[in-house]
Amino acid sequence: MKAYIAGIGIYVPEKVLTNFDLEKIVETSDEWIRTRTGIRERRIVDENTATSDLAVIAAKRAIEDAGVKPGAIDAIILGTATPDMLFPSTACIVQSKIGARKVMAFDISAGCSGFLYGLGIADAMIKNGYDNILVIGAEALSKVMDFTDRATCVLFGDGAGAAVVKKNNDDESGIISSYFASDGSDWKLLHQPAGGSRIPASEESVKKRLHYIKMEGNEVFKLAVRAMIESAIETLKKANLSPKDIALLIPHQANIRIIEATAKRLDIPMEKVYVNLDRYGNTSAASIPIALAEARAEGRIKKGDYVLMVAFGAGFTWGGLLMRM
Repeated sequence: MKAYIAGIGIYVPEKVLTNFDLEKIVETSDEWIRTRTGIRERRIVDENTATSDLAVIAAKRAIEDAGVKPGAIDAIILGTATPDMLFPSTACIVQSKIGARKVMAFDISAGCSGFLYGLGIADAMIKNGYDNILVIGAEALSKVMDFTDRATCVLFGDGAGAAVVKKNNDDESGIISSYFASDGSDWKLLHQPAGGSRIPASEESVKKRLHYIKMEGNEVFKLAVRAMIESAIETLKKANLSPKDIALLIPHQANIRIIEATAKRLDIPMEKVYVNLDRYGNTSAASIPIALAEARAEGRIKKGDYVLMVAFGAGFTWGGLLMRM
């Protein structure tokens, strides 16, 4: 028995924030952003929209695509770094809004690896008797971006992707192997300092702009490349496959240089790597499901193809997951 993705849905906000728009906000340029990150534009929520609002739309589309009813969902797993609030979980809010029955619902805080972590958990749950699990990656990162910090505000965007994971007893389609890891020793390289129990919200924390993303970009870059390569190699090793067997690599969409370095090390041509970073920026936990949905819609993957997904995120967390379509 394998777990497979029976349906997928995505949603991105309508508002587009281009590099030229950012030139008017912070000291930067379109050329600087494009050459260093590969990003041209990103989607941004309005002031009244939260992560759950994005997640609900993506979830409903995934459920419809899977041909199931909300009442058939057995569990909801939501990866996000930008929950609506510290508690309750955003997954519980989504459960109520989509009309799912009283099921287990919880959030994962694994940064950009959140969706893959969720798929890994869903895979294990399917093998232990669950039938339909909704896995979501959703972010409203613009709400925690410091638009006076040109090193971070150019990188991130908002969006959501969701997948319905079911059991498959009929053929070879489904999740083949996965690999997950973490190392918290360098957590300070990418974090949001205030808002939790370590630094509760206060007048001082707001004045010091501690509720925004803080990142040491150069150090994160080096760790990300190593971790994404490790994730790919270890995931393929478990399946007794090599990079040459892969029809498409779907990496976390953080930076084009990270993606290119990963593909080069694995000896995978860029023609077999899916990239939509230029249009969405880094949407954290939402980036892989958005890319997977678009790759399917564009005909980049077909029945029987091996698709490898790899991610790296705050924590630090990283992982890979191999599917046969």
